[in-house]
Amino acid sequence: MSTIQQSLRDYFGYDTFRPGQEQAVNILLEGRSAAAIFPTGSGKSLIYQLAALHLPHLTLVVSPLLALISDQLEAMERYGIPAARIDSTLDHRETVKIREKVVKGEIKVLMVSVERFKNENFRNFLSGVSVSLLVVDEAHCISEWGHNFRPDYLKLPHYRKEFRIPQVLLLTATATPQVIEDMCGRFEIHRKDVVITGFYRPNLHLDVAPVAQADKGEKLVEILEKAGSESAIVYVTLQKTAEDVAAFLRSRGITAAAYHAGMNKADRELIQNAFMFGQIPVIVATIAFGMGIDKPDIRYLIHYDLPKSLESYSQEIGRAGRDGHPSQCILLGNTNAVNILENFVYGDTPERPAVRALIAEIASAGKRWEMSILKLSNTFNIRQLPLKTLLVYLEMEDFLRPLYSYYASYRFRFLTDSGQILEKFDGERREFLKAVFDLSKKARLWVTVDFEAILAQYPADRSRVVAALDYLSSQGYIELEVSDLIEVYEVNSEVAAPDALATLIYSRFEAREGVEMQRLKNMVAFFEGDRCLSKALSEYFGETTDWESCGHCSVCLDGSRKLVNDLHLEPLTPGIVKDKLQELLVSHGDAGFSPQSLARFLCGIYTPLFGKLRLSSVPGFGALENYRYDEVLRLCTSL
Repeated sequence: MSTIQQSLRDYFGYDTFRPGQEQAVNILLEGRSAAAIFPTGSGKSLIYQLAALHLPHLTLVVSPLLALISDQLEAMERYGIPAARIDSTLDHRETVKIREKVVKGEIKVLMVSVERFKNENFRNFLSGVSVSLLVVDEAHCISEWGHNFRPDYLKLPHYRKEFRIPQVLLLTATATPQVIEDMCGRFEIHRKDVVITGFYRPNLHLDVAPVAQADKGEKLVEILEKAGSESAIVYVTLQKTAEDVAAFLRSRGITAAAYHAGMNKADRELIQNAFMFGQIPVIVATIAFGMGIDKPDIRYLIHYDLPKSLESYSQEIGRAGRDGHPSQCILLGNTNAVNILENFVYGDTPERPAVRALIAEIASAGKRWEMSILKLSNTFNIRQLPLKTLLVYLEMEDFLRPLYSYYASYRFRFLTDSGQILEKFDGERREFLKAVFDLSKKARLWVTVDFEAILAQYPADRSRVVAALDYLSSQGYIELEVSDLIEVYEVNSEVAAPDALATLIYSRFEAREGVEMQRLKNMVAFFEGDRCLSKALSEYFGETTDWESCGHCSVCLDGSRKLVNDLHLEPLTPGIVKDKLQELLVSHGDAGFSPQSLARFLCGIYTPLFGKLRLSSVPGFGALENYRYDEVLRLCTSL
């Protein structure tokens, strides 16, 4: 028995590997980087967990969601693998303890979010640690052509070089051939070291059921009554739909609960645990439910609304039937909501003048520029995610270089009497701490640090105040809270003229918009296609199959299905647009709305400006959400 097979048995309790796992582990232990493209639930995490036991130094795992980090950490604790995480849920003392264990070599796997690399303290810590392997979970997030692009992922190749990490492991369940080529190219992973196990799972029965919107509720009840007490997930697009559908099912005698990001954390955990233990058989959820869910016996996976893309569809149906037994994946299909999905895409494209104005402001800032993402988003009316993308694009063009970040706001409350704290220090250190305490702004419980007042009256710098507060927190003397992250950049305004740079950056957003629109068209074409659904889905992700039909999808059994559309919209006219804008223009006409803002208002596409003006409560908001955005925009422009 080989060493890694022995570890597989000793730590994980398995006698054999799942397909692809051993090959990927061997690539890593031979000193090369690897990519593992495995279906959801097929054991990707075991690859780095097993490799970490045999690599000499730390394995650093970057994951996009705290829920994923938490689930994987719990799994490693069960297996006896020394692992930890550093994230926003930990206080300063806990973070310091974990860092000490990492430095001593007592931790083999450290899990972080990609945003952690922006933290200067973390980067200073990491520069003194030997790292054997960088693991990028959900690695498709690095590709601009992927379905879940996260701009901060683009900087991971740079961090790898900065911290001299010799090997990388990319993990994903949803990557097309173009995305695989893109993500592997960024980390210089050879094609021979890409392990793809295939996407086809014969126990999943894919079914497209065309249903008019008014009939969906009854069709869903029919399916779930047939399911009996079997576990089922019903996916919807909107939080309100989740609440409404769950209430409707309960009214028909079916035990069901809603789950979405708008609920508080305690309620979400309660519902998730009840589902995992079979107390609630049906969950009606947005995509907030699913990441890290490893329930083996989900028998029904129902899309009440269209998914956002084929990548999302593949990931979501992958949560069904992980025990290998037959499971039904049913789409209640119509195209009524395609325009709403398109509107999500349009909402992430900033307006061209806003891009130009932001770049001009940065260029005029001199050599250094400081920003708060929330304030910047509100100032230039750009959503936070595309704003982060824009800033990364500017980094890639060498217009910006991140220097460091700091928190503008610090507050604390005493856990030990301030006098007793001061008695623990002598001389100048005591005088310094007394100045910090006396010159900060006191409320009933919390004390807000007034850096300006402290530094005006005491000969110290800001970093000393922060270091002192960190120390007091680590000793348990105070409870410390920080907020309002400020990021500091170096500006190279000689790279390009602001107008030329704005044109280049905006063109990248337009290209992404085009890719996302094509993704929606591909998805509708897939559901209406006349080819075996299982084969078509596998080929979309680059898998070559030696069979033509699975024999159990709806196309193989009954032929292709045409998705219905029963909206019956009246033709859109300038008069309708004017009428729907009347309340907005009467109440906020002096806001100087652009045609794009007017179109987004009518289509119900949220922007920071709308939040600031509270426009979602103004009559007319979302009144034309079922119409195509580009048609609404054309009429708003003509007006």
